[in-house]
Amino acid sequence: MLSTRKIAVLMGGPGSERAVSLASGNAVLNALLGLGLNAVPVDITSSNIDLPAGVDLAFNVIHGTFGEDGQLQDALEKIGVPYTGAGSASSKLAIHKSLAKERFLAAGVPTARSETISLSPGQVPHLTIKAPLVIKPPLEGSSVGIQIVKSQGEVTGALLKAAEKYSEVLVEEFIEGKELTIGILNDVPLPVVQITPPDGVYDMASKYPWLSGTKGSEYQCPADLDLETTMAVQAAALAAHRSLGVEIYSRVDVLLDAQNRPFVLEANTIPGMTETSLLPKAAAAAGISFPELCKTIAELSLQLRS
Repeated sequence: MLSTRKIAVLMGGPGSERAVSLASGNAVLNALLGLGLNAVPVDITSSNIDLPAGVDLAFNVIHGTFGEDGQLQDALEKIGVPYTGAGSASSKLAIHKSLAKERFLAAGVPTARSETISLSPGQVPHLTIKAPLVIKPPLEGSSVGIQIVKSQGEVTGALLKAAEKYSEVLVEEFIEGKELTIGILNDVPLPVVQITPPDGVYDMASKYPWLSGTKGSEYQCPADLDLETTMAVQAAALAAHRSLGVEIYSRVDVLLDAQNRPFVLEANTIPGMTETSLLPKAAAAAGISFPELCKTIAELSLQLRS
């Protein structure tokens, strides 16, 4: 039983999403404490894990680098501590946009046409995909490093810019349409969330306005979709989640074009977990409170890994 277990809430991390992770981690911690559970915070600042004595479960809320890419999962498995959410193999697969794309295609998951390109500083590779297109670093989260290129004349400059920081990028055709995200909990899709960014681009600033002082995005849940479209979007999201072998829960990002066709972008295995984040928002629309969501994730994870 969860009431007899000591839960370490792992937050922070060494990556670019540290501030967001601390917000998620503290929200989860307060939710678990509010349920009367024995939960303690653990701020991870490097790849070294120093857990308090007697921990029975690590509740992983480290977004991006280290927490979401399989490194933390590997480390916890080595010391025999059960943890929440996706395992090491599915984490490594889901966070790598190019490898995830391959799985989507193999499983028949609807997704935008793309190609993976190797980059060298000062050199411009040939692309088969024409603008408008999106350039994505394969191993970043929260829209870090993403460039939307609207005209063919901007492609060379965008690739040169990407090459300054990345040796490889995923180039994807740009799909114009509604931004949607679908939470998956225990292999069941939650109500669809529709995202309306203030300037049409769902980037780091519009996701987390409290970090930048900018205007945030607007969200509608359930999304304003007919039943048939809703079911198609949820089916695509669930198929993506399953194709990656993700355990317990995830949040799948989808674009819906003008013909109501869903295109899966990616699956997030450690989505935002503040009370106003999108997975909790979708859970609330399904009648699941934030503390209940945290408790369910912990219980399912213990059942899987104890």
